[in-house]
Amino acid sequence: MTLEQTSTRNVPKPWGSGDLRPWNTHHILGEPIGEVWFQRTDVDARASALLLKILFTTAALSIQVHPDDAFAHSIGLAHGKSEAWYILSALPNARVALGLRRRVSPAELRASIEAGTITDLIQWRSVKTGEVLFVPAGTIHAIGPGLVLVEIQQRSETTFRLFDFGRQRELHVERAVASAKGEQAARQAPLRKLTKERTLLVASPHFVVEQLELPPGSDWELLAATETWLFVLQGGAWVGILDTRVNEAVFLEADSARVRVRSQGLTGLVAYVGSDPIPNLLRSLEGQSAGLPKAQRERSLQEPESLTMHPVAQPQA
Repeated sequence: MTLEQTSTRNVPKPWGSGDLRPWNTHHILGEPIGEVWFQRTDVDARASALLLKILFTTAALSIQVHPDDAFAHSIGLAHGKSEAWYILSALPNARVALGLRRRVSPAELRASIEAGTITDLIQWRSVKTGEVLFVPAGTIHAIGPGLVLVEIQQRSETTFRLFDFGRQRELHVERAVASAKGEQAARQAPLRKLTKERTLLVASPHFVVEQLELPPGSDWELLAATETWLFVLQGGAWVGILDTRVNEAVFLEADSARVRVRSQGLTGLVAYVGSDPIPNLLRSLEGQSAGLPKAQRERSLQEPESLTMHPVAQPQA
């Protein structure tokens, strides 16, 4: 049973930023930081299935693709990499690319990479703060400048570059062609309201992402049957004994924690391993002086309850 306040690691990238405020206090001129990884504090713990990070872009990332599980296994890797993005901040002209303008054959895709014309094939779209995008493995994609976003992903850093905007880093033509779906990206699934406090953002074969909206001063039990990450977007709360504030994250696994929301309320992202939303993820403790009794809490981690899901409108880009 695990409940940990995460630590962070700053990862330099050529497209990153030297000023990560207010999301992170790191600021070193001349060393652009592209990613801030949230990590378990127990250095001896097994590697987590998911990776939570914040990306900061002042230039476009490479045009790239990640392998799915099947292709990853074929080249000796443990698994592929699907990911989801939550836009924390977007300048007025900020864009991302997902998929291609039209379907292309592997031979045409290979030729476009070698000629540098893949830039004419990718499908760019505008994004705004609060938008959520799922990027399944095999989708050719890129992230433009002017963005700060939270990324939840399968824990893999396997990236095949198709184009690098003149940075002269290695391209991975054969593996990119072999793993890419040379077509338009699938439509983003609509958001679904699970309860008054829970909105389903992404349900993928490997992980689920929800947004929580908890009222000021409210009291809850968060039941983490599987590996679970909680990232605070606004406000704050005591999560168990951990004082968790905006832009901080908590890791839980096979555990539960009482969530006592501060006077500002709490808006957060919760991501966990699985393919479907957990019905009893969040329980109200209003009127109770303590969390669930131990025996009841352990049963709750194993016994699902019914949950009705209602569709809500998809935000427009």
